[in-house]
Amino acid sequence: MTETETKPLKTLLVDDEPLAIERLQLLCARQSDIDLVGTASDGEAAIRLTEQLKPDLLLLDISMPGTDGLQVAKALSGMKGAPAIIFVTAFDRFAVEAFDVAAIDYVLKPVETDRLTLALSRVRERFAQPSEENEEESPWAEEFWVPYKSELRRIAASEINRVEAERDYMRLHVGNGSYLLHQTITGLEERLNPEEFIRLHRSHLVRRDWIAGLRHDGGGVWIACLKCGIEIRIGRTHLAEAKTLAGR
Repeated sequence: MTETETKPLKTLLVDDEPLAIERLQLLCARQSDIDLVGTASDGEAAIRLTEQLKPDLLLLDISMPGTDGLQVAKALSGMKGAPAIIFVTAFDRFAVEAFDVAAIDYVLKPVETDRLTLALSRVRERFAQPSEENEEESPWAEEFWVPYKSELRRIAASEINRVEAERDYMRLHVGNGSYLLHQTITGLEERLNPEEFIRLHRSHLVRRDWIAGLRHDGGGVWIACLKCGIEIRIGRTHLAEAKTLAGR
């Protein structure tokens, strides 16, 4: 095991609200595997202290005056030995941006002990993974954070069967359930592997292996028949690509 896997995580707390810092300090005191090395009340201080203290982990607020948490994460991403980041925020609308800067978790305030413990276990899992420095990073999203009740859940891209647009949100259909993600369908399409997903309509993305067959209604309209029994009308602009599924 590496030193980071076995020793307490050197942790820096970053939040512009004193009460939020105080609550995080109390929560961290209950965690046996955290070594609290400092606190910062703004983004500039967070970057400066990270360079000086070399923490393993930042518990980082997003909405702060000046340099916000997302900007901090981007600034630190190129640092050698960059710390793991868990965003701690009162807002769920930043989940997509948080994923883009490779945060390990996204915890909503008020933070509960069990939720923080889960986030820390994910940090440990990440440190335990073999180094991927020599591996080519995939350009496609492998997972998403989606709001669910009072938390955010991780949904693997491999679990998504289809995506349906609902105004400014995308409904991700996973097994027998579904989750809403605040993103445009075009933005989501750009993040999903085109070898696994296909756009069938302006409001529908479908996993390729979830399509059981294609049929037409005799009037020039083609329909995609899904394994779950649902049928989706194929838009004209997407018909040529859809027909390649049948080798046509």
